[in-house]
This record gives sequence, C-alpha cells and structure tokens, in this order.
Amino acid sequence: MRSLHLKQGRTTPIAERRSGAKSGRTAERARKNFPPLTVSHPELLRDGKDDEFRQTLYLIVQVLGQLETCRAAFGRAMGLSGSQFAVLMGVAYQQGEEGVKINTLAKYVQLASTHVTTEVGRLERMGLLSKRAGIDDRRSVLVSLTDAGDEAIVKVAPFLRQVNDLLFSGITSRQLSTIKEVFTKLSLNSEFAIAEVKRSERQRAESAG
Repeated sequence: MRSLHLKQGRTTPIAERRSGAKSGRTAERARKNFPPLTVSHPELLRDGKDDEFRQTLYLIVQVLGQLETCRAAFGRAMGLSGSQFAVLMGVAYQQGEEGVKINTLAKYVQLASTHVTTEVGRLERMGLLSKRAGIDDRRSVLVSLTDAGDEAIVKVAPFLRQVNDLLFSGITSRQLSTIKEVFTKLSLNSEFAIAEVKRSERQRAESAG
C-alpha cells in the first residue's frame, strides 16, 4: 500500500516534514535579508543590494587568472617561468642607459624585492641579465639586459603583440586609464585589507587556543 501511495504522488510524512522545514528556512532567510551584504559602501550597492558587486569580483578573479595564464605562456615561449618573464621585460623597460636598481624593478613589475632578487640571479645565470655595482652607490646593484636578453625579447615580441591585441581588443585608451586607476586604488587598499585579514586570523587562533 505504501509503495502505491508513492506511485500516485502522495507525500510521505518525512517528505512533508522536510518540505515544511525548507519553507521555514526560506521564510526565515527572507525575514533576515538573507544573504547578508558583503560590502556596505553605498556607492557599491544597487537598490540596496550587492549583486553587481559580487559579479564584478568574480569577473576580476576570472580575468586575473586568464592574465596569469597568458604570462605563463609568454614565459614558456622563452623557456622561463611567468615571473622570470615579467622581470626580464621589466628590465627591458626600466634599464635606461645605466641599468635599473632591484627596488625600482620590483616596484615596476609589482613583485617582492626578495623574489625579484632571486629571479635576477637565475636570469643572470641563464646569460639573459647582467649585474654591476651602482655608480653613485657601490652597495647598490644595477641590472641590465645582455645581448642574449635583447635577442630573446625581440624574438618573443610578435607573440606578445598578438596575444595582447586580442586581450585588449575594443578597449580605448580612456578605459585603459580607468582600469589602471581602479587597480592602483585596489592595490593600495589591499594593504589595509590584508592587515585586517591577518589580525582576524590571529584573533581566531587565539580564541581557539
């Protein structure tokens, strides 16, 4: 008889309880404005909701991942890692006539100075970069491309242009300036955000201990 009831579409008591519990949770969520806001700045809300903000975050994460994929591909085309490629290109654009200091290079390519120092050493051993003491400060190090480094960049340039033209197709110079402005602000804000993340994690660890 029970199987007959199921075949006829009758709801069992267990299913009824589950349905009731689900309806209760849905109603409770509605009363509590579920899900809660993940940002409170009025400028980032639309009609009091943060849906567009969330979608933008997901899009940023997706695009950054795709940019990292392209950078890694540029590196592979030169037999390098993605960060080594970034450092090599950074030297090309910042070396001038005398070479570029490690700190200046690190700031330009947005990598930690210690990481840049490591990668410069590896690229030097590959014969792509050279180092020498600074002219004004003998304790500083100036980094420059070698002839082999020049040749490597010239050789990979057509591939870079092809991919970058596809990546930034349809984007105007004004839009590019806006992107730079937004990400510069995000970079500065991230220092405070990461400090708060670390403080919160320490607090949770102390509470758990």
